[in-house]
Amino acid sequence: MSAPRPRVVMVDGVPMSGLMAEAADPRAVIVALHGGASTAAYFDCPGHPRLSLLRVGAALGYTVIALDRPGYGSSAPYPDALELPEQRVALAYGAVEAMLGERSRGAGLFVVAHSNGCELALRMAAADQGADLLGLELAGTGLRYQDAALEILRDAGPTRRPPGLRQLLWEPADLYPDAVLSGITNSSTGAPYEAAMVRDWPQRDFRALAARVRTPVRFSHAEHERVWCSDGDALAQIAGIFTAAASFASAEQSAAGHNLSLGVTAAAYHLKVLAFVEECVVARDRAGRVDVEVG
Repeated sequence: MSAPRPRVVMVDGVPMSGLMAEAADPRAVIVALHGGASTAAYFDCPGHPRLSLLRVGAALGYTVIALDRPGYGSSAPYPDALELPEQRVALAYGAVEAMLGERSRGAGLFVVAHSNGCELALRMAAADQGADLLGLELAGTGLRYQDAALEILRDAGPTRRPPGLRQLLWEPADLYPDAVLSGITNSSTGAPYEAAMVRDWPQRDFRALAARVRTPVRFSHAEHERVWCSDGDALAQIAGIFTAAASFASAEQSAAGHNLSLGVTAAAYHLKVLAFVEECVVARDRAGRVDVEVG
């Protein structure tokens, strides 16, 4: 598997960075959005190419772009250009288009998001451009925090990592490679706008945005998730807010903690995601053939 290439492109005067792994004739383009206090490296597990969504996706025929979300990587020094949600959506779509240039998009764009990245993913899907997305994969988020997590997260901020946060995000420790536990994929700080985002996400933004998503949605949670409630009632509530989605499916990843794409079962998780992407590609292709026949 070839190594992903770092990319930096300009979007409305803001440098946007990320990693890109190309397929020669892609079935589709997968856009991957990391969570808080992380980087695009979240999707390219260091020292473990089998666990990399970028490498495995490209090997199976998909071009994969892992963005440093607005406020991370090259865009971090430009907070005034990132404050509004619509600014961040425009930067994300603009970065993908600039990185792809004249390259093929295959059947279209599919968005994979983890944790705080789910906010941007849903805003992208709810925007005008979102009508053309193939689908969404959301993981590491929810509508209700676990009680212990809520107590810890109340004290968290862009530059504050309260005691207990590591246990929420990185336990059980035996489910992650040693290099990951050393913090090699982490950013030193989060983006300033994320404090309000984390506060408003469960009860306001998640519900409002989910109702506007029309693409197929797959929602994944870890067997050992410690941040979000993911019991039967919680999953039923999440399914219930995607009222306009073409389809909705939920799945549990066994032997996994909160950070699904960096754990020892990341390859298993990514292969399931890629199977869903392939289903979305086939559905798009079939719909296109029906339109041609009817037309």
